[in-house]
Amino acid sequence: QAATMRLNQNTLLLGKKVVLVPYTPEHVPRYHEWMKSEELQRLTASEPLTLEQEYAMQQSWREDADKCTFIVLAAEKWQGQPGPSEESCMAGDVNLFLTDLGDPSLGEIEVMIAEPSCRGQGLGTEAVLMMMAYGVTKLGLTTFEAKIGQENEPSIRMFRRLHFEQVAVSSVFQEVTLRLTMSEPERQWLLEQTSHMQEKPYRDGSSEPH
Repeated sequence: QAATMRLNQNTLLLGKKVVLVPYTPEHVPRYHEWMKSEELQRLTASEPLTLEQEYAMQQSWREDADKCTFIVLAAEKWQGQPGPSEESCMAGDVNLFLTDLGDPSLGEIEVMIAEPSCRGQGLGTEAVLMMMAYGVTKLGLTTFEAKIGQENEPSIRMFRRLHFEQVAVSSVFQEVTLRLTMSEPERQWLLEQTSHMQEKPYRDGSSEPH
């Protein structure tokens, strides 16, 4: 299992609107700036960290056996010439948690489009579709869950459009749990939605488009 999650440290996933790359130290300063936003802290239920803590967190995520994180880059900026720094193209992140020891085929998915100028353009939708396709084809996942704050209507609507159904509401945590189980038709639908996705090798800082 430990090997599974570190699989993605050399993987770049290329879509139409987004490029997914592993979370590396290069991405930490921008990520840290985002997480100073009280709105994002509330939506992600996270505490603000110091920059040092953020670097330590990046390292621990990288080594974590039950977490798969990709940074979401805006493809349009990333494909600009000359190759811009990845940090300047960052739009957000997308995560898969494999935390249910009793069910290795279940992944909890979360997405954050943190960069305000990148919101409302479908980047989150494509990032989730690409991450699910990666989970299904590479990690053997068959069920996805998303836990979303009740007030986060745009995110709930997005997951519903992606065929997720609400299965629980927690008034304590004020969050909604949505789930999608990959039947054969759902699997076909997902692979069709992501048929344009290309997997490429990733090396820190040298993922320029060719």
